Amino acid sequence: MKHILIITGDAGESFEILYAKHRLAEQGYGSTIAAPSAKRLNLVIHDFEPGWDTYVERKGYLVEADKSFDEIKPEDYHAILFPGGRAPEYLRNSPKVLEILKHFSDHGKYIFAICHGVQILLTAGLVNKKQVACYEHVKFEVESCGGIYQGDTEAVVDGNIVTGKTWQSHPEFYQAVFKCLSDGVMNYEL
Repeated sequence: MKHILIITGDAGESFEILYAKHRLAEQGYGSTIAAPSAKRLNLVIHDFEPGWDTYVERKGYLVEADKSFDEIKPEDYHAILFPGGRAPEYLRNSPKVLEILKHFSDHGKYIFAICHGVQILLTAGLVNKKQVACYEHVKFEVESCGGIYQGDTEAVVDGNIVTGKTWQSHPEFYQAVFKCLSDGVMNYEL
């Protein structure tokens, strides 16, 4: 069974994390939610309200992190997934997260990111000359790091990196994710 590592923390986007966990299980993949510590995480819900110029944030579901970042052995996983929310804003500054991500990049394993999850890929220097779909207000960061922002599509596959705009992009994003996982074109051995 292929196992996917889901990286998040407090203020991760509820729908993106829980949807990932459930969709992966439905397709027969195992998953591990990893966070700064193995604890109950406070997730958030971002949505749009009439009259607001940006999204609103509400308290979301609680979810248990299966492992802390320090407990993760990247070689045990076939792919890594970075959901959005506000968690990527601080996780991108974690040397341990960047070390884990480096393993996936160096070994040609799949790297999946949706919405603000792309911010971690930016910090790791992985988007230069790559096509990237993400939340529209991350566009400046993508382009500043040499990425090619794709605002007219819900999900993009560029090499071993798959990115999606928001939780509203789940249908297209997960079609790409499962095609990549089922094609087995990763150039490494587990």
